[in-house]
Amino acid sequence: MASLVEKQLLKSLFSFFLLVLLFSDTVYSSRKTLDQRKPCKHFSFYFHDILYDGDNVANATSAAIVSPPGLGNFKFGKFVIFDGPITMDKNYLSEPLARAQGFYFYDMKTDFNSWFCYTLVFNSTEHKGTLNIMGADLMMEPTRDLSVVGGTGDFFMARGIATFVTDLFQGAKYFRVKMDIKLYECY
Repeated sequence: MASLVEKQLLKSLFSFFLLVLLFSDTVYSSRKTLDQRKPCKHFSFYFHDILYDGDNVANATSAAIVSPPGLGNFKFGKFVIFDGPITMDKNYLSEPLARAQGFYFYDMKTDFNSWFCYTLVFNSTEHKGTLNIMGADLMMEPTRDLSVVGGTGDFFMARGIATFVTDLFQGAKYFRVKMDIKLYECY
């Protein structure tokens, strides 16, 4: 009698482990693997920012909403909202292929550092949709990586890295950043 119960128990355990093995293989084989050396999409764009200074209403692409005085020499606490053109080349007057809409703020008291959160809004013949980008911009570094955390349209649920390189900096009035965007998850 005991051997019959033991046989049933062994059969049940074997069946259970077989099912676990079957389902774990199914789950594992359906996962999408990411090859970090080879992005599924790659773009290079230029972001232009002209800060409103009281006299440049027609050309300004950003405005400081909060700029508290006396918090140090690194603009700590300054909050800027922007809607700037994204171009394929360095010329600000080139036809924009997207708009960068979002904000950044300076978040370090001992050095220049900002935190960006914005959406690239594409509405061209080449691309339609959005890419959402956010992260720390360590401005004194030659290159900075920000996260691509999602998107819509042609960039549905995209993920990747946006590498910033400051191309031109003219004080507080104007800067141009080259964005090298590599997407590693494309659907």
